[in-house]
Amino acid sequence: MGKTKGFAAQSASAPLAAWEFDRREIGARDVSVDISYAGICHSDIHQVREEWGPAKFPMVPGHEIMGTVAAVGKDVTEFKVGEPVGVGVYVDSCRKCENCQSGESHQCLEGMTQTYNDFARDGKTLNFGGYSKNIVVDADYVMRVPANLDPTGVAPLLCAGITVYSPLRHWGAGPGKNVAVMGLGGLGHMAVKFAAAMGANVTVLSHSDSKKADALALGAHAFVNTHDEAALGALTKTQDIIINTVSADVDIDRFLKLLKLNGTLVIVGLPGKPAPINAGSLLEMRRSLAGSMIGSIKETQEMLDFCGKHNIVSDVEVIDADYINKAYDRVVNSDVRYRFVIDTVTI
Repeated sequence: MGKTKGFAAQSASAPLAAWEFDRREIGARDVSVDISYAGICHSDIHQVREEWGPAKFPMVPGHEIMGTVAAVGKDVTEFKVGEPVGVGVYVDSCRKCENCQSGESHQCLEGMTQTYNDFARDGKTLNFGGYSKNIVVDADYVMRVPANLDPTGVAPLLCAGITVYSPLRHWGAGPGKNVAVMGLGGLGHMAVKFAAAMGANVTVLSHSDSKKADALALGAHAFVNTHDEAALGALTKTQDIIINTVSADVDIDRFLKLLKLNGTLVIVGLPGKPAPINAGSLLEMRRSLAGSMIGSIKETQEMLDFCGKHNIVSDVEVIDADYINKAYDRVVNSDVRYRFVIDTVTI
């Protein structure tokens, strides 16, 4: 491939800036993707700023990637030039462990290969992400995007979307089920759209009444301010599934009590410290506390097809690349409804 352009952080203390770097040559099973839009995920910020531990620099972030096929390797038959495609959180796995063999490659026992801030399987080639003009990815980790979807809102589906779609599907959201969504941000607004489209009865739990109108417009059937103890208490033992998208520290025990018999609270947000849990809250009603991390390539493709059928995309604010650093600060301050997406023409 040769030289390409992107936006990179050279260290944890440096702002992201334009940077030229090399993409690998296209192999027999590779797909070269011209990137159109790249979503900004909060995890990009955590990794760039080394808030999750030592990171690998220089770093080109971005694992929410929407683009079109520019070229394919000689052994690729499933993708054609010009086709809309997406690339998500990971771009490889060991392919031989039991999880990979069963189609759950995102749970690879040797560890999935992340789209950025990670080395390729050779252990020495540093991966660069989607804040870039293009990317080269093995065809097995590229997904087809339904042509009817607005491309500006597709990129966040590859992380925020699959992160909430997967647990909703796994725990059976659908008609006759009550689903509560904690938080209405990048993840939460997608959980509301998906759960409503699946036919569930959806309640949004938020600390701010300013989100009520949006919650209802997105498809929620009810809204509860979590500071209102009476309103929250009225939901006790009523919910089948609770999706916790909140990354801030919250009292999980308060929300476990909302679950009915055999209900499950699923954590998909990443809080800063461990949360204390009252064992009695789990014992009563045989409740479960679970976690979920993105989804497999197969499930992500299923999610994209579901979005195509129901015309679902993320609500986004499209920005130029020179706004990335300001966008990071706004994400930290929860000042976006509901996802920033970089127009890569501006890189």
